[in-house]
Amino acid sequence: MFGLFKKKSEVEKLQKKYQRLMKEAFDLSKSNRSASDTKYAEADEVQKKIEALTASS
Repeated sequence: MFGLFKKKSEVEKLQKKYQRLMKEAFDLSKSNRSASDTKYAEADEVQKKIEALTASS
């Protein structure tokens, strides 16, 4: 209950965004390959930010 108002760290926010982008890329891969590739590229950039943040910690 006390964790209800706990703020998420930057890494947690980025991981959630990464998961959302990867799911969207997968769903788009069935219908629109170029849009899927774009979403995958966005997810890759988010992954690089996550790695940079975890490496500096």
